[in-house]
Amino acid sequence: MTMISDRVRGISPSLTLGITAKAKELKKRGVDVTNLGAGEPDFPTPNNIREAAKRAIDNSFTYYTPTSGIEELREAIAEKLKRFNRVEYQPQEIVLSCGGKHSLYNIMQVLLNPGDEALLPIPYWVSYLEQVKLAGARPVLIPTGEKGRINIDAMREAVNEKTRMIILNTPSNPDGKVLSRRELEAIADLALEYGLWIVSDEVYEAFVYDGLEHVSIASLSEEVRGRTVISNSFSKTYSMTGWRIGYTAGPVEVASAIGRLQDHMTSNPTSISQIAALEALRGPQDSVKRMVQEFSNRRRLMVSRLSNMENVECEMPQGAFYAFPKIKVPGLSSMEFAERLLNEAKVAVIPGIAFGKDEYLRLSYATSIQEIEKGMDRMADFCRRLH
Repeated sequence: MTMISDRVRGISPSLTLGITAKAKELKKRGVDVTNLGAGEPDFPTPNNIREAAKRAIDNSFTYYTPTSGIEELREAIAEKLKRFNRVEYQPQEIVLSCGGKHSLYNIMQVLLNPGDEALLPIPYWVSYLEQVKLAGARPVLIPTGEKGRINIDAMREAVNEKTRMIILNTPSNPDGKVLSRRELEAIADLALEYGLWIVSDEVYEAFVYDGLEHVSIASLSEEVRGRTVISNSFSKTYSMTGWRIGYTAGPVEVASAIGRLQDHMTSNPTSISQIAALEALRGPQDSVKRMVQEFSNRRRLMVSRLSNMENVECEMPQGAFYAFPKIKVPGLSSMEFAERLLNEAKVAVIPGIAFGKDEYLRLSYATSIQEIEKGMDRMADFCRRLH
């Protein structure tokens, strides 16, 4: 008789975390590994944010806070959502969580019942799949349309009486696509027609390039806002991945339910991280602009190098900080490619199978120009030898 619950035994391990951990372990052993798998900015958390956290400790702001977060931070998030996302929320419609992943887990637990279905466009971030399953629901994978864009016809065909939600991620991890206003309007119309929830993961909202605009689907209309739950965090925009601070914004009944759930899971997110997040929102934003510009430069370098390699091809990503090249060797799986690349060329990348596209790879350009150049040199040599 097994000691582990069926619920947990059904969870697949994260390939992204697994490969990143393997690369770090090799580095620890003295192996010269170029890690292009990590999904986090390589910039330090801005100094003003770190100093705010230090002051919080010195001022003994180290006790429990309300489960949903301190009022001042929820007000600051509401101000940011109105200013940047063009959608209005009240503080009671916002819940602070222990990172974006925790926010999304809360949403799935609150909105999905066993037997429900959630529509998940391919490629998808790996944890959406497992979080839907942990809620006892079934992820329904929606193939992309022309040029990898959202396939609204396929989405419509997948809707049935069990369908409960549509999960969106724009800009996208792993392929960097940014959904246009027109695409979002089509999705919103479908959701309203069938009474579906829209879960909008906007964690990469700051990282949009070439004059494109990030549009929050909740901003389309008050009716759409009423069917949308936004998930976000401070991890990417402010290089605060380890601080574990995220948030959810949605109708008050959803926020209230998430608060009750969180009461019995984590209670409040770290008090010190909340003060740091408050400074992130209300302090200078220069560091964000510098990081976005640097990522844009690195993006062009990486895609230029990938486009000139044998046996792969790559489109220019529109947002986030990932390239998503296609493998052009028939029969070579993304897992085999990634394993061989790590073992033979000492370059860590994430196999596309983790995101539902086995013929692709995810490479992060959230690392230095020097590391990108070294990784691209090694990968180019490896790709020349592929057959």
